[in-house]
Amino acid sequence: MLNMLIPKQRVRTIHEINLDELKQMGIKGILTDLDNTLIGAKEPNATPELTEWLERVQHLGFKLVVISNNHELRVRTFAQPLRLPFVHKARKPLANSFHRALSTMSLTASETAVVGDQMMTDILGGNRIGLYTIWVNPIALADESWFTRHINRNLERFFLSRLRKKGLLP
Repeated sequence: MLNMLIPKQRVRTIHEINLDELKQMGIKGILTDLDNTLIGAKEPNATPELTEWLERVQHLGFKLVVISNNHELRVRTFAQPLRLPFVHKARKPLANSFHRALSTMSLTASETAVVGDQMMTDILGGNRIGLYTIWVNPIALADESWFTRHINRNLERFFLSRLRKKGLLP
């Protein structure tokens, strides 16, 4: 079980992801979480820096889908102005939404990376179906929902301590 929580890569922000390296690995698509991965959980729109990063991702030929556990209005408000496909109410870490996002891109799991800030949803869900998992630091912890802050983050801390003790974190 612990192995399913280990990301393939850990970076502070999406801006530290080496996109050229992903391309060389055969990655053609990126599934990305929204809240606290791309923007703060209470921010409605992309920042200029994020817009520039998203344009670079697409310019390099990556397909991109936003995959979020949040409700449709929240995800649509962010994704539609950027013309990004999205999956809302994803129920991560369940596999179904990841498969829907892969289908949207017409890619396989081995050709796709998932980027997210939560070990218990993004990393576990991605690892379960064989995606290349990239764990980023959350942007704004104070803006998180009660469940994320008190349940997911506490579980994350518990499993992080176990992984560190076993020397399993990259």
